[in-house]
Amino acid sequence: MLYGTPVLEAADVEVLDEIEDMRQDLRYRLAETHRWDGQLRRHLQARAIQGSNSIEGYQASVEDIQSIMAGEEPLDASDAVAKEIGGYQQALTYIALLSKAPFFRYDLGVLNALNFMMIGHHRHKTPGLVRPGPIYIRDSLSREVVYEGPEAALVPDLLDELIGWLNDGGLDLPSYVRAAMAHLNLVKIHPWRDGNGRMSRALQTLVLGREQITTPEFSSIEEWLGQHRVTVDYYDVLAAVGGRRWQPHGDTLAWVRFCLRAHHLQAQRVRQRLAEAGEVWTLLEGEVDRDGLNTRCVSALYEAFVSRRVRRSRYQADEDLSQGQAARDLRDLTAKRWLQPYGETKGRHYTAGPRLARLKEEFAERVTPLRDPYRREVRRRS
Repeated sequence: MLYGTPVLEAADVEVLDEIEDMRQDLRYRLAETHRWDGQLRRHLQARAIQGSNSIEGYQASVEDIQSIMAGEEPLDASDAVAKEIGGYQQALTYIALLSKAPFFRYDLGVLNALNFMMIGHHRHKTPGLVRPGPIYIRDSLSREVVYEGPEAALVPDLLDELIGWLNDGGLDLPSYVRAAMAHLNLVKIHPWRDGNGRMSRALQTLVLGREQITTPEFSSIEEWLGQHRVTVDYYDVLAAVGGRRWQPHGDTLAWVRFCLRAHHLQAQRVRQRLAEAGEVWTLLEGEVDRDGLNTRCVSALYEAFVSRRVRRSRYQADEDLSQGQAARDLRDLTAKRWLQPYGETKGRHYTAGPRLARLKEEFAERVTPLRDPYRREVRRRS
């Protein structure tokens, strides 16, 4: 027996309608080609990876995650953290492919494969194999057991039931509700020795992907969950709905609402970023033109604007330049005080110089409120 899907109330239906309206609106906006699209999407994916891994205690900057995604050595993240990030990125890449596969059914092999991709570097944790014994989740500070997974002997049948439901059950449910319930049931079954939280969040993304909800702002709430105050709420609602041990029931509305709220707020935030991206890019184009610089330099400035730093290799790849061209552009931007160089050789990177820093400060002073779709009150953007 799995945790059951709750009956939605009028407020939930209204929130679902608003999420879908935002999805359609952003789909039309993203259908138009913009110079900043690639960088914005890369940034969104990096933030999703950052959010899911930070929940598990693996901290890395968005800039280092983008380096890992590009096959580069991160500047600050440890080797151990880089392996976690790399494994999770590999799993998300496979999920993106599965989302578009013309023939697909959920099965244990797919789930085990995703778990192996995520934690395959921890061979002592038998990645990709269902746990053979009990599992206990402890509070990171008190070490008190806060959740005990179902007995190992029950796990194969529970996974079979979940997989059957994923393939054939609840097909008339709204996609976001179905994905939320997949997340809840997998994390409560806790079928592997490690990686269960990340796997459950990834499964939520896969369920949405199979519904062709694939853009990062709608297929993932991981960035939103990765915020400290939201992470606390995330664990609290899982504890409130799921209890301290496996005890499935149908009173799961609080969990579904938590996920719908997260989707709504994340979509609002991304819509703001998309609008800001166009404004920033246009502003930088004007500044580059006034300084007599090549228009392609806007790409480097935009990267430094939305991130803490830009690396020559990434700028070179984004603009399809030779190493010499990219290096000359970055030297010109440094001479014009748009960028500030740091480090040498492989560690060489550029951050916002005085002129770009002033522009960033002006935008940072803007506070755009996000509307909580349930409480109908304004929440400030972090």
